[in-house]
Amino acid sequence: MSLEIDLSGRVALVTGGSRGLGRADALTLARAGADVVIADILVESDTSAADRYGVLAQAAVAQGMVHAESTVEEIGALGRRSFAVRCDVTSRDDVGAAVSRAVEELGSVDILVNNAGTLDHVGQFADQQPDLWERDLRVNLTGAFNCAQAVWPHMRERGWGRIVNMASVAGTLGGFGQASYSTTKAGLLGLTRTLALEGGRHGITSNAIVPGIIGSEAFHMANPAMNERIANRTVFKRAGEPQDVANAIAFLCSDLAAYVTGIELNVSGGVELFVF
Repeated sequence: MSLEIDLSGRVALVTGGSRGLGRADALTLARAGADVVIADILVESDTSAADRYGVLAQAAVAQGMVHAESTVEEIGALGRRSFAVRCDVTSRDDVGAAVSRAVEELGSVDILVNNAGTLDHVGQFADQQPDLWERDLRVNLTGAFNCAQAVWPHMRERGWGRIVNMASVAGTLGGFGQASYSTTKAGLLGLTRTLALEGGRHGITSNAIVPGIIGSEAFHMANPAMNERIANRTVFKRAGEPQDVANAIAFLCSDLAAYVTGIELNVSGGVELFVF
C-alpha cells in the first residue's frame, strides 16, 4: 500500500466549510484528490440568514469571512469537482437536499466531516440561557446525527465510508462557562463510538477529532489575554493552526486509517496534559 494519502475518486461533504477549520478541511481533502461539497449556513451569494444564527455568523458576514463559493473556486483550480450549498444542519430537509445533490452531481458521499457548530454561548452555569442550550444541542449534536443518517445508506451501499466528528477538549475536559458547548461535544464522542460499532460491518469508520485551542477566525475574535492564557496551557505554548486539524482528518479519511475507528484523536498541543 502506498504511504501517500490518496482520496482520488472519493466525494466529501464538509459542514461549516466556508471558513475556519471547515475551510481548511475542505481544501486539504481536495488536495488529496477528493471532490468536495461545501455545506454552510452562509454562502457569499446568500447571507440573509446570518441574523438567525448568532453573533459569530453576523461577525463572519460583517468582516468578510464567508468563503464558501470562493473555496469552491479554489478546489476547482486543483482539478477537483465542488459546489457550495446553503445548509442548516438542524434542518433534515436541508441536509437531505445537500446529500441528494451530491449523489446526483458527484456520484456519492464517501466522506462526511461534521464540522458545523456553535461556539458563542458563553456564561457560567447559572447564567446559561435555555434557548441557546437548546440551539447548541440542535446544531452541534443533532446536526451531526442528521448528516450521518443522511449519508449512511449511501456509504452502506458502496461498502466504504469515513465519518469524522469535530469534538473538542471542552467535551473531554469540561469547559468553564461552556456548559452547552462542552455537553454537546461530549455527546459527539458517544455518537462517534456508536457509529463505529455499527458501521464496521459495512466498511464505514467513525472517528472524532478533539481540537484544543486552534488559531481560527473565531479564536482571533476572542479576548487576546484569555487566548494567551489558554495557549500557555499547551506543551508548545501556542495555539495550533487549522491545517493541523485538517491533516489529521485527511489521514482518518484515507485508506491509511482503514483499521482505525471509534477513537478520539487529540489535536490539542497537549493541553490535556499536566503542564506547569
